[in-house]
Amino acid sequence: FHKRKFVPNNPQKYTGDITNIIMRSSWETKFAVWCDTNPSVIQWKSEEVVVPYICGTDNKIHRYYIDFQIKVKTKENLVKTYLVEIKPAKQTVPPVFPGKQTKRYLEESYAFIKNQSKWKAAKLYAKERGWEFIIITERELGL
Repeated sequence: FHKRKFVPNNPQKYTGDITNIIMRSSWETKFAVWCDTNPSVIQWKSEEVVVPYICGTDNKIHRYYIDFQIKVKTKENLVKTYLVEIKPAKQTVPPVFPGKQTKRYLEESYAFIKNQSKWKAAKLYAKERGWEFIIITERELGL
């Protein structure tokens, strides 16, 4: 999958730079379509919220571009804001040790530590603002 531009059918709901909505996966595209067409979603934007984080692999400060920020009207008529990360479920749990340290295992471990660092920072960032950080996998996307 190559990154591609996304053009919403309901541009009034998009609160970021409408000329530069980039989807980096088919899963992100599916979620963007849901945001664009779901009447419960009041506003949304993609990769516009940047959270600084210290990565557990190098102890340096990095910038985490969160996949989506959405504002949703609940059934109780409340407005909730979510920061949303789209990830395969496999990447949300530690990799299984295959018995020896293979290159793949080391890469998956590195990615897991990096993601955990990002998500810890995103949860705190969201909590400080009265928002919620959630991870959406293929399960929630119905894939």
